[in-house]
Amino acid sequence: RPTIDQELLESLPNLKVIANSGVGVDHLDLRMISNFGVKVTNTPHAVADSTADIGMALMLASARRLVEGCQIAISPDTKYFAVDWLGVEVTRATLGIIGMGNIGYKVAQRAKAFEMKILYHNRNQRKKEEEQAVGAHYCEKMEDLLQQSDFVMLVVNLTPKTHKLIGKRELGLMKPTATLINISRGAVVDQDALVEALQNKIIMAAALDVTYPEPLPRDHPLLKLNNIIIAPHIGTATVQAIRMMAEEAIANMLAVLNGQPVPSEV
Repeated sequence: RPTIDQELLESLPNLKVIANSGVGVDHLDLRMISNFGVKVTNTPHAVADSTADIGMALMLASARRLVEGCQIAISPDTKYFAVDWLGVEVTRATLGIIGMGNIGYKVAQRAKAFEMKILYHNRNQRKKEEEQAVGAHYCEKMEDLLQQSDFVMLVVNLTPKTHKLIGKRELGLMKPTATLINISRGAVVDQDALVEALQNKIIMAAALDVTYPEPLPRDHPLLKLNNIIIAPHIGTATVQAIRMMAEEAIANMLAVLNGQPVPSEV
């Protein structure tokens, strides 16, 4: 894909809009682009359901050790299934959601059906009626959420403030029985600290749809651990979401070009 740099923008004097497919715009220098008078749009509505779904899928797969279980079930060495091979329950567990925007809220809606206790940390507290609709409790301090949660799900945008938001200190605050799930951006987690936490059983497990870089180098220590699930950044990889992203991106472009209100301007 083209890198949006100064040189490219200078070569496109008539450019009016850069329409990004997906929510994250951490790969775009927004200040530089706006200096050229160019608008940036994204597609928050198209991606919310599919990304929330992958968050739930990762949580369930990790809790019930689905990937390990699949390997046991198909292994040529398997003679019997062990009776003491156990996962943990998602139902009635405590879920801490860090980042309660569109996607975070969709995760909470799904978690409610699992009777989970839902905590969330966000720059701004949601409206009381929105909290009540999903039974979510606001944690002003992220530390409180980390200490109480059985599952911690990261659903934040990558910004200078959220870069390595979860490091050694934060992982140390989590329960030793807790699982970290990341469906935002890889760089939100300090991966060296995560390797250490998983190796030393500081936390029980991790489930990541995103890493830094993508894919990880083939000799990366995260790839050698058995208490982690890593997916190839497939949060929005559904037939329906890709189509909706294209439609939302086009609607944004047409709105800018026709001088109309822009549905999803960044």
